Amino acid sequence: MKKYLKKLYDSQMLTKQEAREVLLLISEGKVNPAEVASLLTVYLMRPISVEELSGYRDVLLELCIPVSIEKETIDVCGTGGDSKNTFNISTLSAFVTAACGVPVAKHGNYGVSSVSGSSNVLEHLGYKFTANVDALNKQLDAHNICFMHAPLFHPALKAVGSIRKEMGVKTFFNMLGPLVNPANTTHKMVGVYNLELARVYHYLLQQENQKYCIVHSLDGYDEISCTSNFKIYSPLGEQVVSPQEFNLPIIKEEDLFGGNAVEEAATIFMNLLQNKGTKEQRDVLAINSAFAVHCYTNKPVADCLLQTREIIESKKAYDLFTNLINNQ
Repeated sequence: MKKYLKKLYDSQMLTKQEAREVLLLISEGKVNPAEVASLLTVYLMRPISVEELSGYRDVLLELCIPVSIEKETIDVCGTGGDSKNTFNISTLSAFVTAACGVPVAKHGNYGVSSVSGSSNVLEHLGYKFTANVDALNKQLDAHNICFMHAPLFHPALKAVGSIRKEMGVKTFFNMLGPLVNPANTTHKMVGVYNLELARVYHYLLQQENQKYCIVHSLDGYDEISCTSNFKIYSPLGEQVVSPQEFNLPIIKEEDLFGGNAVEEAATIFMNLLQNKGTKEQRDVLAINSAFAVHCYTNKPVADCLLQTREIIESKKAYDLFTNLINNQ
């Protein structure tokens, strides 16, 4: 491990094979906590390369417990790490998207640099994590959605979990999360925390002929925040979009506040599913969900937005969620 750290300290990039070897060493317990923390710190100081991200990603996929799903599915997720402490936008969007008829196989984890990640809020609300593939397929068939709690499927991450928690900041494992869904989804709606990472994702997914939509709000959010213009990357290229193109007003950062504890995050989550959120919260949920539906169906975003608004207002996503929780 020391030779790879020295190379990184000398401001050099790892090759794809070297990145693979690094993560294999970590997964085998052959790297001490100080070395792991040192490695994570490197990527706080400089962007990760396509080769490095690809190497790390390949190892996690090779070592993960796979989930075999026959139908085409989408993952709706964000990298996290934007330090904005928003409500659980991507998790809520996953349920709205599923209620629109789009099969969702969502991958998520506890929050590391935020108060409440997707796993925190779902666990608090009664969702039981499982690695049983049959159970996940039954959930998908019955409710159009299933959730895979990352630690159950990625034993290689066990060696770094406590270190990430102690550091409490975004690391390159945030970058990896949306790329290592154990169900190998056919479509990806991904939010990322900066443009450099968006470009890396775009290049990587483009090479693999993936169907994807990568979003980044230009003022730093890993989702469509409606606090500024946002950038979209897809197989068709890239574009800057204004919320006002969809008749959505620019909102303030405080409109997206996600609470100071998991309990507060869960209350906001349930309020939105029951159409009790603020107009600003509902707008943000609707547009993020609309782009996910668009990514899967290729329908015009404006039409998808009408659909997601109807789903939110009719509380169909709430019905889907409660049925999922009650019939696990």
